Amino acid sequence: MRIKKAEAWWVRIPIEESRQHRSDFGQTATFDAAILRIETDDGLVGWGEGKNAAGSAGTYAALVHLLNHEICPRLIGRDPTDISIIWEMLYNGVRHETAAASGHAMPVLARRGLTVAAISAVDIALWDILGKSVGQPVWRLLGGRKAERLAAYASGGWAGAETIGEQLRAYVGTGGFKAVKMRVGAQDGPVQASAARVRAARAALGPEIDLMADAHGTYTVAEAKRFAHLVADCDLAWFEEPVIADDKRGMAEVRASSSVPIAAGESEATRFAFRELAVLRSADIFQPDPGFCGGITETMRIGALASAFNLRLAPHLWAGAPCFFAGLHVCAASPASFIVEYSLGANPMIHDLIEEKVEVSEGMVQIPEKPGLGFTIREEFLEAHAQKSS
Repeated sequence: MRIKKAEAWWVRIPIEESRQHRSDFGQTATFDAAILRIETDDGLVGWGEGKNAAGSAGTYAALVHLLNHEICPRLIGRDPTDISIIWEMLYNGVRHETAAASGHAMPVLARRGLTVAAISAVDIALWDILGKSVGQPVWRLLGGRKAERLAAYASGGWAGAETIGEQLRAYVGTGGFKAVKMRVGAQDGPVQASAARVRAARAALGPEIDLMADAHGTYTVAEAKRFAHLVADCDLAWFEEPVIADDKRGMAEVRASSSVPIAAGESEATRFAFRELAVLRSADIFQPDPGFCGGITETMRIGALASAFNLRLAPHLWAGAPCFFAGLHVCAASPASFIVEYSLGANPMIHDLIEEKVEVSEGMVQIPEKPGLGFTIREEFLEAHAQKSS
């Protein structure tokens, strides 16, 4: 079996105005991603996703161009089951043979950002092909699953202090969620405004529902410490991305100043960045995004790292179907995983792009049983929303 064809598209799906929300990323009028299709010479098709934006919106022309003109041509004729070998080949570039012989990484100079996002898309698609080729779901190839269903949390929470409680209680009612996440930070202005919204949320939810707060890295260290102090009696399950990902020492300072667990990692690429989070004691919960950090292969490595440091894994899965399903399979197989992110914002990249229904019941999400990643792309829908690119 050899790779015959590989092609990527910038897929942009409009979100109806009534379902749009506003955050520090701005108004979300579309859901965007780079979607990759890899086909083998015996007709198997694998789907992948690469991301260069943490939120749903973004411009993907550069990533798609990189995939189609630099990455995909290097895949043609390769054995698609050489997943880790292909990962290292793309990561190390022209020095990949030397790196393989030497037993350590010698990555290309531009090894982060778009490069690893492109590798992520390829890796996810190759795992999809491998599962389909042997008639097994990906989680079985990763070592098996620890449960048929996993706990999920409702991810959203942009409403103001007056209605945030109502919004989050609606999430709980939607899928029986036992945990919900709200956004704080720059979108609110002063730190005390975010704290007031958290207090309102906790009052509405009561003590039985876990509540997380995500600042999207928009606080300074001083602001993050102040926020944590102001909500100290709100029993947050975690405080996500309190400061920018580049300031790992600052994040460690925030973590040391409070008893609230720190979650981080959606902006990090590769296990090497997560190693620094662990060594610096910056985070309690790792949140790699499979569409950005290096795909399924690297997310599993990051999960192993979390386990080795007695930390936990909760991947960032605000994404399209390939990335979301990749996260489901990783969480099913990783001993460090404990909860799955489920977007309560409008997400046509999951609910409209594939034939299967993705739902949460009693706060739990089902792990796919079908071979590969377990979804079927609606190719006519994809073609209708693919942007023209050179």
